[in-house]
Amino acid sequence: MALHELQPGPDRVGVLRRRQRDPDRLPRRPHRRVADPRQRRRGAASARDRRAVRPDGANARRRGRLDAAAGDRDDGICQRASPLSRIPALPDRAAPAQRRAPGQVMADNDNSVARARIGVIGLGYVGLPLALEFGKVYDTVGYDIDPVRVAQLSTGEDRHHEHGADEIRASARLRFSAALEDLGDRDVFVVTVPTPVDEHKRPDFTPLILASRALGGVLKPGGTVIYESTVYPGATEEICIPELERVSGLRCNVDFFVGYSPERINPGDRQRRLVDIPKVTSGSNPAAAERVDALYRSIIPAGTHRASSLRVAEASKVIENTQRDANIALVNEFALIFQRLGIDTTEVLEAAGTKWNFLPFRPGLVGGHCIGVDPYYLIQKAQSAGYYPDILLACRRINDAMGGFVAAEVIKRMIQRGVAIAGSRILILGLTFKENCADLRNTRVIDLAREFGEYRARVEICDPWANAEEARREYGLDMVETPERGAYDAVVIAVAHEQFRALGAAGARAYGKPGALLYDIKSLYPREDVDARL
Repeated sequence: MALHELQPGPDRVGVLRRRQRDPDRLPRRPHRRVADPRQRRRGAASARDRRAVRPDGANARRRGRLDAAAGDRDDGICQRASPLSRIPALPDRAAPAQRRAPGQVMADNDNSVARARIGVIGLGYVGLPLALEFGKVYDTVGYDIDPVRVAQLSTGEDRHHEHGADEIRASARLRFSAALEDLGDRDVFVVTVPTPVDEHKRPDFTPLILASRALGGVLKPGGTVIYESTVYPGATEEICIPELERVSGLRCNVDFFVGYSPERINPGDRQRRLVDIPKVTSGSNPAAAERVDALYRSIIPAGTHRASSLRVAEASKVIENTQRDANIALVNEFALIFQRLGIDTTEVLEAAGTKWNFLPFRPGLVGGHCIGVDPYYLIQKAQSAGYYPDILLACRRINDAMGGFVAAEVIKRMIQRGVAIAGSRILILGLTFKENCADLRNTRVIDLAREFGEYRARVEICDPWANAEEARREYGLDMVETPERGAYDAVVIAVAHEQFRALGAAGARAYGKPGALLYDIKSLYPREDVDARL
């Protein structure tokens, strides 16, 4: 138990002081929440002044505690530190000797949009089309940590089959690199790294934090960092900006600026490309918002919508996909109900769709990098704010369970046909998360394969769009390039690729044994040509 004693003071007989185990350690001051951001900044400045007169030992210990906190900060721009303590902290870069007044750097660069030097971080489904468009107008570096991806793109090859060689070469001012130092002369950075969830369906900010730390090492005064990755409202200010500041030694809205412009790429969609979709933009202050908006206006003929804040732009993105998830969950629940009533769901939806305001959603498996992931970001943020989002959680529960429902239906119908499930052969046509694209991220077709495997059935998957090496690496699956004809006890249409549409129901049946089950998840074929459909 701590002891109290009187110690002599310079101006009075003594003061009551608590003796601690470390007599040199100064007691922590209680955190005082201040609503006014200007007061927070003044409070932070005074805190720095107080630290300047502390004993060297106390300062060193405090710096050690800050480094170990993975993003704790005292400048008042963000109220909450990054929660990912498992990511190792990086040493702070020394702060610049002289700081400019807020907005001064941006004022010095009002005309800098036309001569912007852009770096796009991440060359996946989102980053590559951005790099291609920016590279037609600006000096652009497309950066990716995968040297194989960079080498392929440098020769005009896109393994995702979203962009052809001629389209890549048309971006004359674009070059690709896997070397971080090639971003050293950039003054605009666009971050397009993934924002997944972990095995417990919790947001995983690891890629975003690592990208922010990397950029902090090359960020210079006057630079602008624009995030496109889907996050919950507030994440840019709470997670990304602290990392940029800590590593760079610069201050947001004083030495550098931040924007948020959520990605709206729809993989596999040849009709609505990047330039055809209006772009939501925002900035960390009005000058930054104008610069970010001007950059995107220069490459997006469809125009832009400038949001009033980073948080508004972040929220707009996360609810886009959450709304779609909810709509699909609704028709999936319709399918569960109509299956029990013996009614064909597709016929019901076609009849209801004759009214102008009925939304044309269809039941199915909900996967991919957006719809099956983004709602969990909003769910966590809502719960941290003290609200339990019943509808969002129910929608996720329904959609995540559809793979198990379909597998159970297939197994039941096989048993009704007298098929012994253990040792039976089931062919799944399609593995990607959606039709006519090569994207395997978070595909829920894997749920089907695993469920069938639980019944000890032999599962084979054929997908002309999927990369076999990626399927093996991500899911441990060995796909078949050409299924054996007349060999399967059941054939399941899981993805509506154009190749499977051209194959037709008769072609799909040809893979099965006589009397084999043909189950159509996507309602790709007419009802009378299949044995069952979702």
